[in-house]
Amino acid sequence: MTTILVIEDDRHIAELISINLEDDLTSVECCFNGTEGFIEATKKEYDLIILDLMLPGKKGMEICRDLRGSNIITPILILTSKSDEIDKILGLETGADDYITKPFSVREFQARVKAILRRAKLDSEQTEMNILPELRIKRLIINQELRKVEHNNQRLNLTPKEFELLSLMANNPGKTYSRAQLLHKIWGYDFEGYEHTVNSHINRLRAKLEKDAGKPEYILTTWGIGYRFTES
Repeated sequence: MTTILVIEDDRHIAELISINLEDDLTSVECCFNGTEGFIEATKKEYDLIILDLMLPGKKGMEICRDLRGSNIITPILILTSKSDEIDKILGLETGADDYITKPFSVREFQARVKAILRRAKLDSEQTEMNILPELRIKRLIINQELRKVEHNNQRLNLTPKEFELLSLMANNPGKTYSRAQLLHKIWGYDFEGYEHTVNSHINRLRAKLEKDAGKPEYILTTWGIGYRFTES
């Protein structure tokens, strides 16, 4: 059974989402207050969180940031107003997996949700198939079966996108990826104009991984182009 948590104060939109997602294999729960939604998201495991940004109580951006800060890696789809470009950018930088603007078509919304769930299911199936290798680079261990990363014998808590970025680059040492290429490969389609979202994820990765983020040992910058993983 797939479980989805909807944190949305507009009851009409929450009902619309529930009607179009809920079936025999999918359960949808709704919270209409940000504070209550955050508590619900932390006490129960969900397959997806659909999060409005403008909420009474705890705001959506704060919820997203605090969930990621608590090492909750449940995929998050944020709902934004069409005019709030900055919210889309900040949402992705804070750790959301995707966004959709209001008003949205039901068909596009269903497609976005299915894409996120399909990607999560694929990750799970790859883990169960036990076919992915373990990478060891210097003091870094990336277990791609368990999606587990250790550095200096300490476990690193990475969000799904942080892990995917690290795994992609570590599997291709020395290869430079542009920000646009990383957006396409990791997020699954183009976020035109949001290349700096990659910068934010790289900066968070470096903060968790590197001894000195200003002088990175693993994730290097190819000036004027993008990023690459060390070859040494």
